[in-house]
Formats: sequence, structure tokens, C-alpha cells
Amino acid sequence: MKYAVVVKPGTSQEKIIETAPGELTVYLRAKAHDGEANEALIKALSKYFNIPKTSIAITRGAKSRHKQIEI
Repeated sequence: MKYAVVVKPGTSQEKIIETAPGELTVYLRAKAHDGEANEALIKALSKYFNIPKTSIAITRGAKSRHKQIEI
């Protein structure tokens, strides 16, 4: 399953909002520095979908706020 994800790093709360079918907005505390936000994104999505972290891959946009993930 593929999702379009918009990441908002450096926020005060961590939350995930489904904006449309197949689209998520993810608010993360982690800063977008040295891949910390990507690691936090995978961890947050793992909890949200209740699946292992190894089942989630960033397929596009690893250095962008607009990403595509595959589960």
C-alpha cells in the first residue's frame, strides 16, 4: 500500500492526520537533520499502523517534506 506523506518536523506534538484516502500529514518533534525526521517518521507510522518498522519504506522524497511511503 502506498501513501503520500507530508512531514512537519520540529513541532511540539507528534500526531498523524489522514487528510484524504492515501494521504497523511505527520507532525514530528524530531528536526530535519541527519535523517532524524525520517527515523521518527518510520517509528510513528509503525505505531499508527501497528506494524514492524521494517515493513515501512520511504520510496520517494527522502530529503523532502513531501514523501511517498510503501507499506
